[in-house]
Amino acid sequence: MPHYYSLGKIPPKRHTQFRQPKGALYHEELFSTFGFDDNYSLLYHVHPPTKIVQVDDPFSVEPKVIAAKQLKHRSFNGFQVAPHADYITSRVPVLVNSDVHMSLAAPTASMTDYFFKNADADEVIFIHKGKGKLHSMYGEVPFQYGDYVVIPRGTTYKLEFEDANNRLLIVESFSPIVPPRRYLSKYGQLMEHSPYCERDFKKPQNLQTHDEEGDFKFMIKKEGMIYPYHYKFHPFDVIGWDGYNYPYTFSIHDFEPITGRVHQPPPVHQTFAARGFVICSFVPRLFDYHPLAIPAPYNHSNIDSDEVLYYVDGDFMSRKHVEQGMITLHPGGIPHGPHPGTYEGSIGAKETHELAVMVDTFRPLQLTEAAFGIENPDYHQSWLAH
Repeated sequence: MPHYYSLGKIPPKRHTQFRQPKGALYHEELFSTFGFDDNYSLLYHVHPPTKIVQVDDPFSVEPKVIAAKQLKHRSFNGFQVAPHADYITSRVPVLVNSDVHMSLAAPTASMTDYFFKNADADEVIFIHKGKGKLHSMYGEVPFQYGDYVVIPRGTTYKLEFEDANNRLLIVESFSPIVPPRRYLSKYGQLMEHSPYCERDFKKPQNLQTHDEEGDFKFMIKKEGMIYPYHYKFHPFDVIGWDGYNYPYTFSIHDFEPITGRVHQPPPVHQTFAARGFVICSFVPRLFDYHPLAIPAPYNHSNIDSDEVLYYVDGDFMSRKHVEQGMITLHPGGIPHGPHPGTYEGSIGAKETHELAVMVDTFRPLQLTEAAFGIENPDYHQSWLAH
């Protein structure tokens, strides 16, 4: 939840002289969104953040779309995406449109040789497996299993992993990632009916100022290309900063489920909002308590949205043969619902221990070449089984 925060040393007044111990000025940087019309932070560098030494040839990481238009229920085995040591290479786009790209990644090593910056999109990295720290000019943000790591666009960062066993779901948003508007007061505070509060968001800590000169390689993602840049000074040379724009984490385990006497619709699980899509968290919770309640979800026609469900852990009352890392895609235009036997079978159940991330998009999703490589081809017929 981006609200005002400050770390390190900053001057008492913005845009004024702020000098280093030996008399040189610190170099102020405005890190803003939508020009000057939205949230921003002010950072104070030891060196100008503009000293470019060299720019190498760019290369493409554009998703290879195979099915730009499609209308079939699909399932993918996400853990079939092969591990890879390099972070950029490990990012495999599977479902994309003009608002959002969803990728899977299994990096086996920390980022040591370069820094990464997504100049196009906010990133939400869901940590399915793994533990470590995100390093940026704002400080360190520790992460672990179940964390959403939210990184504003343009943030230069490195990921440090504790070991080689990492599984990530990466959601790139081409608009800001924010809490749903209905959770916020007119002053921007999370209200009492919100399923989380400001205390649940973990902000940067342990700001370290790297006053280092050398050859620092940046891999900058812009419009489907990676542009390798070499800068003269370490990007994390910030002595202090303040503002509303910075990376943070929120744990899916801190999402407080909203329940009722009868089955509650997916919007009660909404966690983040963006232009053209939402992110929801399905967490362990008590089932409906009406004496005639049917806990399994009813059949639903997605008329205006594509529904993507990423299965994290636990048992799912409405689906059979669910595995960790499995992804289902139910496109807008045709109904979907519980698998045979699960509707009646859910009656009398008191609780669920399921854990899943859902992404609902309001533009159709396109399938990439990588998605076809991990598809469960018979999924659309799974409602025929008895």
